[in-house]
Amino acid sequence: MRSRIWVLAALAVLGAVAGTPAPAGADPVAPAAPGSRAPVTSEPHSSAQLLRVQVLDDRRIRLHIRSVAMGREIAIDTLVGSGPAPRPTLYLLDGVDGGPTSGWLTRGGAAEFFADKPVDVVLTTGGTASMYADWMRVDAALGLNRWETFLTEELPPIVEKYLGSNKTRAIAGVSMGAQAAMMLTQRHQGFYQGVAGMSGCYSTSDQLGRAVTTMTVASRGGNPENLFGPPASPEWRAHDSLLGADKLRGTEIYVSVANGAPSNAALMSVGDSPEILAVLLGGGSLLESGARLCTQRFADRLTELNIPAVVDYLPEGMHSWPDFEVQLHRSWPTLSAALEIPLES
Repeated sequence: MRSRIWVLAALAVLGAVAGTPAPAGADPVAPAAPGSRAPVTSEPHSSAQLLRVQVLDDRRIRLHIRSVAMGREIAIDTLVGSGPAPRPTLYLLDGVDGGPTSGWLTRGGAAEFFADKPVDVVLTTGGTASMYADWMRVDAALGLNRWETFLTEELPPIVEKYLGSNKTRAIAGVSMGAQAAMMLTQRHQGFYQGVAGMSGCYSTSDQLGRAVTTMTVASRGGNPENLFGPPASPEWRAHDSLLGADKLRGTEIYVSVANGAPSNAALMSVGDSPEILAVLLGGGSLLESGARLCTQRFADRLTELNIPAVVDYLPEGMHSWPDFEVQLHRSWPTLSAALEIPLES
C-alpha cells in the first residue's frame, strides 16, 4: 500500500511539471576542450580502517571497513577482475533498498557479466534511501549518513590499495544510485573518468527533482530536511546535476531508461516470476515512465551545454532488476572506454 501511495503522488508531481523547462545556468567552471578529460582531482587520503577481509569465493571478496565519517562498520563487496593487476575500478551503486548484499549481485547479474572483464567492481551494501550523500543531520529512521565522504575519501584508498588499482575509475548506479553516481561525479570533478546512470533522476532543486528526492527518502521513513535542509537551503542546488552539468565535461557519460512498458517476455513470465508481478502491481511501469522524463530533461541539458553523452532510450522495460541488467550490459561500451579497457575484453 505504501509503495502505491508514493507512485500516485509521483504521478501527480510528474503531471504538474511535465511542461517545466530544465533549470537554466550552471555553476561557472573553466570549460575543457571538447572530448578532453575532466581535470583530475587530488587523490584522497583515508582515515578509515580496514578491519577484516572475507574471501567468499574465487572472485568475490567482502571488505569490512570502519568509517570514521559514519562511526560504524561498512561492508563492501568486490568482484576481482580477470587478468593481472593493476586494473581499473568500477564503483557500482544500488537502488533505494540498499540491503546487506548489493542488488547488483543478488538480482542484477553483475557477477556473471563481469566474470571475464579486467576490471575490479566495488559494490555498496546498506545506504537505504540515503541518496549516497552527506546528510546535514542524523535521521531518526535512517541514522547517520555520510556516504559522499565514505565513497570519495574513505573507501577508494583502502579498496584500491587492496585490489591493486591503476587509479582509473568509473561509477555507475541504478535509480537512486544513478542520481548519486551523477551527483558524485559532478561534485568531484575528474575523480571518475566515466559515469553511467540507469533509470534515474538527476535534479534535486527544481519541482520534479525535489519531489523525487523527497519521496525516495520518505519512502523508507526518512525526513528529507535532514538530507539537504529546508527547501530554501543551498544544498539542494549544490547537489543538482542539471545545475552542475558543466562539471561533467570531459567525462564519459552514459544514461539510459526504458519506457515503462513490460516486454513480451516479462508478460509471459508473470505466472512464473513473483518479481515481475510485484513490479507490475507496485507501479514499476509508472516509476520507469517518470525516470524517462527525468532522463530526457538531463539529456536536454547536456545537449544545451554541448557535452557529449550516450543517451539510450530502451523501447521496452520497467523499473525492475531484469531491465536494469539489460541497461548495465548496454552501458559497458561507454564504461570500458572510460576505464581504457578494449571493448572485446
